[in-house]
Amino acid sequence: MPVDTAPRTATWTFVEGEWLEGNPKLIGPTSHAMWLGSTVFDGARWFDGIAPDLDQHCQRINRSAVNIGLDPTMKPEEIEALAWEGVRKFDGQTAIYIKPMYWAEHGTAFSVVAPDAESTRFALCLFEAPMHTAKPSSLTVSPYRRPNPEVALTGAKTGSLYPNSGRMILEARARGFDNALARDMNGNVAETASSNIFLVKDGVVMTPIANGTFLAGITRSRLITLLRQVGFEVRETTLTVQDFADADEIFTSGNYSKIVPVTKFEDRSLQEGPVARKALEVYMDWARSGGRGDA
Repeated sequence: MPVDTAPRTATWTFVEGEWLEGNPKLIGPTSHAMWLGSTVFDGARWFDGIAPDLDQHCQRINRSAVNIGLDPTMKPEEIEALAWEGVRKFDGQTAIYIKPMYWAEHGTAFSVVAPDAESTRFALCLFEAPMHTAKPSSLTVSPYRRPNPEVALTGAKTGSLYPNSGRMILEARARGFDNALARDMNGNVAETASSNIFLVKDGVVMTPIANGTFLAGITRSRLITLLRQVGFEVRETTLTVQDFADADEIFTSGNYSKIVPVTKFEDRSLQEGPVARKALEVYMDWARSGGRGDA
């Protein structure tokens, strides 16, 4: 029985000079990306007429491409301009996910496994995706780990990293939780399966220090800066599972849902705390003020 390949929400994709509606067929069975996973992407958000840190997401996609061995074919400012062009194709009633992508069409002449940089292709996909900001979440510790840079392409936002995240989420949901707390290979907390993570203890905000095993996100960096500006002590440090078990508050940050409070960690219930609420407030105040600049 044929699989339904239609997108679940309104979708527009720019590829090779034109905007295409729906889910265009861009990758074939012999494409390097389909066969050997040479895909990178990034994700920005549009909502309420704004797209916070869109410029930084457009810069990061090009860094990811270089790190995986591709040749970026678009300048960041060109991607940003296209994104705003794409936003205007929607009715403005629903939040949008903005997803620039690169992939290799072929392998190299000396090894089919290595992506041929000269065959790099680009697409920019936008689709409606409602925001779930501040929707409480539950967490459990995943039995699976984040890989070290020596064994995976952790320096790029590559699709090849996400099956590991997917199995973390499936395993957590099978046990009745929304998401999973992921550790690195040394047993220290890295992030969740799909977002960066913060805890609060005795008024101090802490988040795992970037150690190359996880994507230290743009929203994470922005939030650290904003919380410090309003007087919080924010530490990037090594954190254990026990640190989270003992925390006064836990919340996550990410581009997709921005700031989300954690109200259950393993068998412990938590309240949505004042720091998480303040984090969302200062982030949205900054975003709606037209803020840009360094995170």
